[in-house]
Amino acid sequence: MERWKPVTLTVLCAVLTGVGALVVDIPQPEYEFARGDNITLPCTFRPRVNPASFVIITWSVEGTQAGAKETLILTHYYPQKKTDIKAVYEGRVSLDVDVPKGRANLNLQSITLADNKRFECRVLIPGDDEGTLYDTARLVVLVAPSKPICKIQGKAEYGQNINLTCHSEEGSPAPEYSWQTFDVRNQPLRQTPGVSPKGSIKPLLNISRETSGFYVCTSKNKIRAAACNITLSVMPPSINVGPTAGIIAGVVAFLIILVVVIYCCCCRKKKEDKEYAMGVRQGDYHDKEADVSGENRHPEREESVQNNEQPEARSASDRRDQYEDKSERDYDRARDYDDRRSDYDDRRSDYTDRRGENSDRRSDYDDRASDYDNRRDQYSDRRERYDDDRRYEDERRYNDRRDQD
Repeated sequence: MERWKPVTLTVLCAVLTGVGALVVDIPQPEYEFARGDNITLPCTFRPRVNPASFVIITWSVEGTQAGAKETLILTHYYPQKKTDIKAVYEGRVSLDVDVPKGRANLNLQSITLADNKRFECRVLIPGDDEGTLYDTARLVVLVAPSKPICKIQGKAEYGQNINLTCHSEEGSPAPEYSWQTFDVRNQPLRQTPGVSPKGSIKPLLNISRETSGFYVCTSKNKIRAAACNITLSVMPPSINVGPTAGIIAGVVAFLIILVVVIYCCCCRKKKEDKEYAMGVRQGDYHDKEADVSGENRHPEREESVQNNEQPEARSASDRRDQYEDKSERDYDRARDYDDRRSDYDDRRSDYTDRRGENSDRRSDYDDRASDYDNRRDQYSDRRERYDDDRRYEDERRYNDRRDQD
């Protein structure tokens, strides 16, 4: 109540003196409240003549955009004591009014960030239009900063310039941002020369390996603080993928072609070996190989090749010689076959001899077995005789003892 004493005294002085003009006053230029609170914005007025016969009191708020007109909240009429409230504020706005006492306070419930604006209290009295007809005050809705979001703008490569950004979606009054940097051992790093650590954007120029680390951004206002962190890993410039892919594709294609060529050569070599084993190309081979003396078997063919002669130009005698050579080779093959067959017959006779020798050894073994059986029979006979003699000796001893008894 002591807060109202100066105003009451001023009103009384004005009434007593009967001079002056209308004065509307909001005690403070700014009021701070937390979001969700129920608040009261005070407003007092002092008319030139008190009590006034007719008074209109209005509360309005500044426009949401610069240069926009004010938005009316409510209008009160005296002495009708009627208050008109706009539909937007219906249910959460009321007026604490007492015209004789010069009071017109605005009550707001559950304030939000949308109420973070400038409010105006205006008083209209017919015939009293001089003086201070209105006054304004700023309502600051206090909101703690939301958790900021940290991002990297640019490529984190050697020699590049990048920006670290930090922003809180909410916060009233507007939060201030600060940065801290730590290395992989959680030790503070020296700030980059010429770069301010404050602000929602932290520029990093000509980054290098030493720029890598942990960056912590703190968003803070008078309510509380929130922080986010980001890990920066500066890497060497990336390799261009296009040329590298082309080189790899070329190497792979070359390897595939090389494998195909090697496979074809192997198949061809295998086919030639097979033909050689079957005697298809044997004539050509003997035509090209040298004799023991170092001379070719067919010098006339070599001479014809050197003279660039065609095979059709050879004489009939050359063809006959080739036929005879081929007959000789066939004869040599037949003789070689006979030699191999005779060798096989010798091995077969040797096997027969060995088989007879094994039969002799077997018969010798049978003889030894029969000899062993004869010896076994003799041993049995001797054992029987020995048993008879022993039994006879025992009977005689028994009889002698009996006679003595």
